[in-house]
Amino acid sequence: MQHRKYSGRIDYIDFKRGCLGQEWFTVTVQPDGARTLRAFCEVAKSDLVRDVTLSLDGQWLPTDCFVRLVKGGKFLGSGWFRFTDRGIECESYTPDAGRVSQVIDTGQRVRIFACHPLMTDGWQTRQFDHGRPEKTQIVRPWAHPSPLPDGSTGPMAGIGQKTIEYVGEEEIEVPAGRFRCRRYNLHVSNPANPPMITWVHGEDSQLIKMHWALREFDYVLAAYDR
Repeated sequence: MQHRKYSGRIDYIDFKRGCLGQEWFTVTVQPDGARTLRAFCEVAKSDLVRDVTLSLDGQWLPTDCFVRLVKGGKFLGSGWFRFTDRGIECESYTPDAGRVSQVIDTGQRVRIFACHPLMTDGWQTRQFDHGRPEKTQIVRPWAHPSPLPDGSTGPMAGIGQKTIEYVGEEEIEVPAGRFRCRRYNLHVSNPANPPMITWVHGEDSQLIKMHWALREFDYVLAAYDR
């Protein structure tokens, strides 16, 4: 068997009330670097359950994704996304909108698909070009299945851009252990909102911790099986 696999859990820690959600993940990586994430997310603050399967190619560019949402015990919607050299294709269904088909021409390959598992926030940092001198870089096109911070609408395809700032290297400790990390600030679409302060580790850009004042949450790697 040629692929390798790793898995773990990320805890969602509310600043005031403690753990209010968890994300279980498994990633398989093929010999050419292509990888598939399978994530199950429970967000107690939003009463949201999210299932995601996302695949990237060897250059960390999205190829396809499936997202399914349940909120308050009721089906919210599901969608399948395909990424081409010209844009995005989406087939989605929600009880409110019914069946929706989208074809969005971006003129080039989408570089980031922020489908809301915390694992994929760590992967966004792969699009920062460390060969360039700029410490703050704009990445476009950037896509998402929901514009809300908790991803609790749709899923349907939306387009924008992401600003990524590289801060430097730090060593931090979380429940899963102590890790040497690269620290980034991920700036969201609204410049008035605080950035997502993000620490990632190693060749897999594993998310170790994220601090986001907008949601009043820390997201920390609680278990990690390599």
